[in-house]
Amino acid sequence: MSIYDFSAILGTGETRSLADFRGKALLVVNVASNCGFTPQYKGLQSLCDQFQQRGFEILAFPCDQFGHQEPGSDAEIAIFCERNYGVTFPLFAKIEVNGKNAHPLYVWLKREKGGLLGGAIKWNFTKFLLDRAGAVRARFAPTTPPECLSREVVALL
Repeated sequence: MSIYDFSAILGTGETRSLADFRGKALLVVNVASNCGFTPQYKGLQSLCDQFQQRGFEILAFPCDQFGHQEPGSDAEIAIFCERNYGVTFPLFAKIEVNGKNAHPLYVWLKREKGGLLGGAIKWNFTKFLLDRAGAVRARFAPTTPPECLSREVVALL
């Protein structure tokens, strides 16, 4: 099984097969608009700008499971991200990343790379780095700034 076996709904309501990203290095991130880590959107966009032409994509999954820090609708989230951070990478519809209603992609990601809390996602802005074959190569804590991932991204490109 790989990330290419999953699909997810974009914030616009369209279903997107993650197989569309085959052959690209990916950073999958659960995000929130009202979190202390929200300014990481700037670093995520910077990574996207720097490496997208070389085959890198960021996939952002809004989640409201941590301190109710993503209360808006998918449309409100998109407007916030565009207006405040100029986000151009895909923003998916709001999902759950933990618990019985966790999106199947996140069930798989957590199984592939556990964290400090075992399989659970600790907080917003947990990051999973995947290689061009769709395998999970690394997991980064919410406290890891996206700017610190450049070396790992380059190694996969």
